[in-house]
Amino acid sequence: MLRVLVCVSGGGTNLQAIIDGVEAGTITNTEIVGVISNNKNAFALERAKKHGISAECISPKDYESRDIFNKQFLERVNAYKPDLIVLAGFLVVIPPEMIAEYRNRMINIHPSLIPAFCGTGYYGLKVHEAALKRGVKVVGATVHFVDEGTDTGPIILQKAVEVQNGDTPEILQKRVMEQAEWKIMPEAIDLIANGKVTVEDGRTVICD
Repeated sequence: MLRVLVCVSGGGTNLQAIIDGVEAGTITNTEIVGVISNNKNAFALERAKKHGISAECISPKDYESRDIFNKQFLERVNAYKPDLIVLAGFLVVIPPEMIAEYRNRMINIHPSLIPAFCGTGYYGLKVHEAALKRGVKVVGATVHFVDEGTDTGPIILQKAVEVQNGDTPEILQKRVMEQAEWKIMPEAIDLIANGKVTVEDGRTVICD
């Protein structure tokens, strides 16, 4: 059974997609052991509690320094003994020590087809604003392992979404969530839970 810890900063729509997948049996061999947020008002915490999942807030604002926060954050993460950490809209810089400890065991969802519109400064609506400004016809989402860079880890799954006439960043964001993010994040977790994802030379290999 894959023990999954989800880290999230906001509403938790991707978290909900994961919860729904586990409860519906489309994500197999998986249990969500906890949810951590850096925002005590994050609705994601309420989503977790509603489904009987342990939930807590650990915020950098509550610590004297970032180093102290990083140490405490890693201790709390380790307490859940996760096999996989899922960053589902988690707007906190992950400590290098944690990336090293959970190499190829931490995944992130990004609302673009990496390497387009990714890296420092590209998050949330900013991604969709940039895509519309550039005039691309296809956008999408990417699930990837986390490494020391920003959105640079090995790619696991990607799904494309068409841009439509009249799209605003908000409308496009919603479509990317519904048609891509909420589908490939649960799928990636299921693949990992069933031992179908390996990393070779910085690239993922997915077994049938």
